Amino acid sequence: MRLEPTTVFDRAGPAAAAAVALLWLLMAAAQAQKAASAPSGPAPYGASFKFTERSGAELYANVCRACHMADGEGAAGAGAYPRLAGDKALAAGGYVIHVVVDGRRAMPPFGGMMDDDQVAAVVNYVRTHFGNDYRGAVTSRDVEAARR
Repeated sequence: MRLEPTTVFDRAGPAAAAAVALLWLLMAAAQAQKAASAPSGPAPYGASFKFTERSGAELYANVCRACHMADGEGAAGAGAYPRLAGDKALAAGGYVIHVVVDGRRAMPPFGGMMDDDQVAAVVNYVRTHFGNDYRGAVTSRDVEAARR
């Protein structure tokens, strides 16, 4: 006795085969619609990474120091990394918040990787170190308002 290969469709009949085919088409259309509505390109910078450091000194040491150097003097080489030491632009706390949150020129935006308290901490740190003595600490509320 020879057994012929059969499928579920052979045993269930044409109506079941049509229902399964329709289901498959609907699932394929849903996947295509989902893919079309997904944002194209890479995820926004820092979309899934969050810094855990809490103090301005820790954030500077682990985030900023690589480019702006330990002494805040900046560097030149593969790119130009501005000095923070004695930088008069740091007098405006709102400007520094904007640069940290949104980035500027070649500096990436860190707003997605830091919460409001972290941004305020690192902004206050750079405004009061490296020969800078700018008064008027920024607060997490200032950062929250700047993000809007």
